[in-house]
Amino acid sequence: MQLTSLTSLLNNNKHHFHPVVKFDATTDKLLSFDFTSGNKELTNDILSDTNRFTTWVNEKLQEVNARYGIGGYKEQRTVYSISKVFDGDKPGEEPRRLHLGTDIWGKPHTAVMAPLDGIVHSFAFNNRFGDYGATIILSHLLNGVSFYTLYGHLSLNSIKNIQEGDRIEKGDVFGEFGIPSENGSWPPHLHFQIISNIGEWKGDYPGVCKFSEKEKWLANSPDPDIILQLNQFTSSV
Repeated sequence: MQLTSLTSLLNNNKHHFHPVVKFDATTDKLLSFDFTSGNKELTNDILSDTNRFTTWVNEKLQEVNARYGIGGYKEQRTVYSISKVFDGDKPGEEPRRLHLGTDIWGKPHTAVMAPLDGIVHSFAFNNRFGDYGATIILSHLLNGVSFYTLYGHLSLNSIKNIQEGDRIEKGDVFGEFGIPSENGSWPPHLHFQIISNIGEWKGDYPGVCKFSEKEKWLANSPDPDIILQLNQFTSSV
């Protein structure tokens, strides 16, 4: 499946998608976060301490009374330097720093809903510091075209009573934001990613790639905002 074809298909159906998180554009605020090297506030001391990082996120949201923070697609992030998960396999190898999904930062246990009908493709507890933590991948068939959506940093309860092959209806609550002890040691948030061809991956799929390989990886993961449709409501931090 070519990215342009999937992107066009999603764009043509964007008015039919259900919100992935509850958001009322008339009353709720959405704050755009910057996790690149341009954000000088986020020092390594903050990023490497989950409690301090969580406090920073919460304070930023509270300052502008925002329900969520959002951002990250195609963002070259310094934050990943805190975890060996994103390092190269060999010394001196280029690390992974370019984000392939969109993050929605908010309160723990925030409900996550299916944007369209799907089936549980796979799930896992990716329990390494900086990893996804509890993760669910849904498979979808839209106008005869198959693709996948990935939901990372969920709670363990989200994967407690599901099975591969379970049917998830559009609008169903099937997960929730996890707390740091179950979401890879991050401030509570959702990593949402669209995947055209998932290959042999199950319960996991790279959400961050090497900058030198960005064309290949971005070609398989179109802009999540085609489904989320939230960026239009953002204000900057």
